[in-house]
Amino acid sequence: MQFKNIKNQHVLINHLTEIIDAGRISHAQLFLGETQSGSLAMAIAYMQYLCCTNRQHYHEDADHHYHTPDGSPTLLRADSCGTCPSCAKFEALMHSDLHFVFPNITSASRQNEKPSSEDFQAEFMEFLRKYGQYGTLNQWYEELSVENKQGMIREQDAANIVKYISMTTYEAPYKMVVVWCAEKMNISAANELLKTLEEPIGKTLIILVAESTERLLSTIISRTQEVSIPPLQNNTYSHNEVYAPLFVAWMRMLFKLNMARLSEWVDQVAKMGREPQKEFLLYCMESLRECLLRNVTQNTYKPLIDFGDDKFNQSFYAVITPRNISLMNEALNHTLMAIERNASPALAFMALSFKMSSYISKK
Repeated sequence: MQFKNIKNQHVLINHLTEIIDAGRISHAQLFLGETQSGSLAMAIAYMQYLCCTNRQHYHEDADHHYHTPDGSPTLLRADSCGTCPSCAKFEALMHSDLHFVFPNITSASRQNEKPSSEDFQAEFMEFLRKYGQYGTLNQWYEELSVENKQGMIREQDAANIVKYISMTTYEAPYKMVVVWCAEKMNISAANELLKTLEEPIGKTLIILVAESTERLLSTIISRTQEVSIPPLQNNTYSHNEVYAPLFVAWMRMLFKLNMARLSEWVDQVAKMGREPQKEFLLYCMESLRECLLRNVTQNTYKPLIDFGDDKFNQSFYAVITPRNISLMNEALNHTLMAIERNASPALAFMALSFKMSSYISKK
């Protein structure tokens, strides 16, 4: 992955290449941002540039604009060459000194008492090639067919990281590990990794890639250098086309509770799997926030979310007010935590529906 293939992040990329060129490379870094904003792609491109044997530094003119050797304008000050042996291996995701750790599951077909990312390397490489390093956690779970299982980074994964970095490098200047969705580390794995992050062995580079720090131990965060990946501008919330119809049907149902229809809706949501259920709850919170902003600005705020239903777009926002938004968000957050703790989705969403119905009347 060359930096030029990561869109709309040239300011951060130029900062990172300056740091690498100056040799100020932290052994443990936290790339924090949405996958679809390029957090994983940025981590891989960073390591590719670090190992490139023929880095390209572009000409800067008097107006501080950059140009490639053929005279084409570019926003980047530098990039990996993309053609040297090291770059070729990164492009193919086959570099011998680069290791990936990611959420994985127990599997009936793989009788392993200590499952780890090692058991799913082939599937993960195919996932990265399929989605171009912009695949989401939910898409990864779909590839694994996890159903209601919770992916996790376990103690065995942390032990493997320690093993990786204790080895001699084959060709790269660094022993490199990318921990994707690091917030999925359980406490045992995080504690296992603490000493390694604090006292690395030799020339080591570990990049934790995460969308949020909420589920990361503070001791992990304090031992890493944070690199914030800015969200893409004008980026609407993901999965609108999937969750919007579900949200619209639910909200309409809550005005006049029809138990038969509500039961059907709850059954539909309960069959989605836990990760889509959590994404749907987050989508609901974002949608309600958008509606509130539109309401309090007297319809002058242009929302980012389109529900795909003109009548609903034009009227529903007026239902969300400062009086009920906090109650609704609290109920949605409570359900999100319940789903994460393996509560029954059917019971959780039915209870949530009753609460949301009562809050709608508080406008």
